[in-house]
Amino acid sequence: MPDYYAILEVERTADAKTIKAAYRKLALAYHPDRNPGDQAAEERFKQINEAYAVLSDPEKRARYDRYGSVDDSIPLGGDIFDIFASVFGTNFGANFGGGRARQRGQPGEDLEAELTVTLEQARDGATVEVEVERLKACHHCHGERAEPGSNGRSTCARCGGAGQVRVQTQSIFGSVVTARTCPDCHGAGEVITTPCRVCNGRGREVTNDRIEVTLPRGIDGGYRLRVPREGNAGVDGAPAGDLYLYIEMEPHPFLERAGDDLHYRLEVGMAQAALGARFTVPTLDGEEELRLPAGTQPGTEFRLRGKGMPRLRQVGYGDQIVTVQVVVPQGLDGEAREHLLAYAAALGERVGERSGEREGDDDQRGDNGSVVDKVKGFFQGRRRAGRGHDAADGTDDATDAAEGGGEQASEPVAG
Repeated sequence: MPDYYAILEVERTADAKTIKAAYRKLALAYHPDRNPGDQAAEERFKQINEAYAVLSDPEKRARYDRYGSVDDSIPLGGDIFDIFASVFGTNFGANFGGGRARQRGQPGEDLEAELTVTLEQARDGATVEVEVERLKACHHCHGERAEPGSNGRSTCARCGGAGQVRVQTQSIFGSVVTARTCPDCHGAGEVITTPCRVCNGRGREVTNDRIEVTLPRGIDGGYRLRVPREGNAGVDGAPAGDLYLYIEMEPHPFLERAGDDLHYRLEVGMAQAALGARFTVPTLDGEEELRLPAGTQPGTEFRLRGKGMPRLRQVGYGDQIVTVQVVVPQGLDGEAREHLLAYAAALGERVGERSGEREGDDDQRGDNGSVVDKVKGFFQGRRRAGRGHDAADGTDDATDAAEGGGEQASEPVAG
């Protein structure tokens, strides 16, 4: 009795999930459609299916583990292609030199593949290419399996063209008659007497093809896209299966997608946030001008209407949301540091390692106390004398210079 565990390359303690995974891997590797004309691969395929028929059945496995064999009175459970189809589906691999009981003209199997697309491709509904390994109709016999120009088919002598045979067995309940797939024609009702010299009568051959696919505008990651009739070819003129593509989105260098909206982080300096400034923001459509008002706080969001992704199978677009990220300068020295210290002193902010000391200490002043005094006096003077002007204008001269006018104002996102 063969070692079924060794055939499936698993341990004797392997669970059902491990055994099934091992079978799937080996059955695909040694399937005759992938190894045309390779008798060793065909024999290995038969052994793999026989092993799985025993180890996947708890009763048969228990008997095998205990006695080292399976009682011949217990059927293994159909031919090798019945077993294969029970794992991979009723259509998968049905046409190698036989298969499940079937009519002539077996449809092709469906295939699955992953497709990674960019934001731009998804937005535009671009046409992209995907490379797929699949079974196509043999270029020599065009899927008919018989050698062209020969009278290469005949009615199966064993089943008389029915595709099934009746088998009588004895049990404790008496004689039982069952219908099984004909072992000679494998359910086709006819046999190939002169097989195609290229595909050896299988009707298909393995190819690597590049298939063009047009994306729906606005498609997102996680969607499954069906491409009709781009799966494995059928046999004897039957239709091909479908191709199912699972969409993944390629990360964008500066935009993040959230549904139909796009998000962009805008880095601004402290002075720009405080005084206001204009910025150029990149979008999928090109650059857009954005005006930050004076006093913009970190995390403030602005919405660019209609600059997001198309709504999938709907009308309209999402928006692009710009989030302000204030960048704090590092490594300041010289004049820039003095001015920042003066600014902190003018506002009464305590800074540095001795920030707990009272306002006006020497460390907070820096080395140039006159600069601190001048800036502090300037701000305090404006507070006392200029509040009426600021309230009326809503801004000071520096802010007016930064904000200017004439451009389309950006719309803050409602909190």
